[in-house]
Amino acid sequence: MNVQPDAVEVDSAVQLALHLDRVRRHRSELRESVAAVDLALEAPIARGGMWRERVRAALAELAHDFDDHVALTESPGGIYDRARHSAPRLSGRVERLLGEHRDLRDAIHGYLAVLEHGGTMADLPIFREELTVLVGRLVRHRQAGGDLVYEAYDVDLGGQG
Repeated sequence: MNVQPDAVEVDSAVQLALHLDRVRRHRSELRESVAAVDLALEAPIARGGMWRERVRAALAELAHDFDDHVALTESPGGIYDRARHSAPRLSGRVERLLGEHRDLRDAIHGYLAVLEHGGTMADLPIFREELTVLVGRLVRHRQAGGDLVYEAYDVDLGGQG
């Protein structure tokens, strides 16, 4: 079979468009998960076990969605892999985002383990503050990822969804 170079480019462009559409949909899910954690953190700590369970449930969903985010963006042929090859000038930013993935994943799963395994939270206000800082880090990571995609592919993933 003789494949024309133009056909390969079109196929690659179609694959990229499909992948970016998947990233866009998942980005919306991740945004909702981050917002759910933020909302759970706003509830009164005085509710004790109820507060803890609400935060645990929201954080469990976030952990799942963040793991999916990492798998999607770091996959061979995924947006980070493609960005490194199509726009080598962005390689440093890709590496920074990859490092953030490791740090954020460890933090999310660490806090979740405390909530799921009855870890000591002697000072709930401090625990809530740490999680609030984590939410801010996730928002900034999402922004940096959107900026990278725009610079690499001239595609706006959108800030609303």
